Amino acid sequence: MNILLWVVQILLAGTFFITAGGKLFAYEKVVKVVEARSKGRSIGMTRGQAAVVAIAELVGALGLLVPVEIFPPHLIILAAAVWIALLMVAACAYHVVRRESATPSIVLFLLALFILVGRWPR
Repeated sequence: MNILLWVVQILLAGTFFITAGGKLFAYEKVVKVVEARSKGRSIGMTRGQAAVVAIAELVGALGLLVPVEIFPPHLIILAAAVWIALLMVAACAYHVVRRESATPSIVLFLLALFILVGRWPR
């Protein structure tokens, strides 16, 4: 089970490193892709707001990659999983308001929930 949890943590962290990088370093390209996908509607997020979201994603991704042996056990990973889950709830709301599919956000939420349950101390 520990190996599966680490695989999910690494995949989730990688996903958020990539999305945060896009928001921080290629904001214009992200805007073009989102606007093209939503038939020209505005992204509804300024560059500053996107940077804040990207930093929040980076914090969560880094927290998922902290070794479990750090004191207190699992606390950082649990906090990161909760943080990612809350970000995905906000992302779902964002996509629902824009009348877009929230499926990717729901899947990422479920993966964060899996980590939370799997790393919960027994």
